[in-house]
Amino acid sequence: MKLEVLEIDSFYHIYNRGINKSNIFSNEENKLYFLRQYNKHLSQKVSTFAYCLLQNHFHLVVRIGDEPKEVTQAFSNFFNSYAKAYNKMEQRSGSLFEKHFKRIKIDSEIYLKQLIIYVNLNPQIHFGVDFENYSFSSYKGVLDGSSKILKINEICNIFGGVVNFKQVHDIRRISLSEQLTLE
Repeated sequence: MKLEVLEIDSFYHIYNRGINKSNIFSNEENKLYFLRQYNKHLSQKVSTFAYCLLQNHFHLVVRIGDEPKEVTQAFSNFFNSYAKAYNKMEQRSGSLFEKHFKRIKIDSEIYLKQLIIYVNLNPQIHFGVDFENYSFSSYKGVLDGSSKILKINEICNIFGGVVNFKQVHDIRRISLSEQLTLE
């Protein structure tokens, strides 16, 4: 698979999962550490518009704000630091993540909105967990303004305000629930 080349001021869907689909998070402390390391390594290099951490994978929606080579290196440093800490804690060795982190360039505002909603709904899509109360996605951080890593004002501008942000998520959740009922 050829990797998308990062470009400054462009939006990307960044994601990866555990090698052999294994878990990359064993508990909440792992997820909190992942977010702290993310903030440490990337907060000055990317703007974050959505994230979701699940047991065996994660999603990020970011805008590149620094030179692409520096951002790629910062992601590498971040993933390496997390993997080393996780391996030590879990008394394991070897690769934690699949080879390279995946990245897809977001080429329109419609796609950006849909992707942010998808990332926030991920706990419900994959595990049937209520996304509104899920602690490790960006949804609650946008609504209550508590997130330190999200560009909350920019996210709200994309959706035309926090009320619309919540409404489009509710509409998508209802649609998702109807799809699951029909299956």
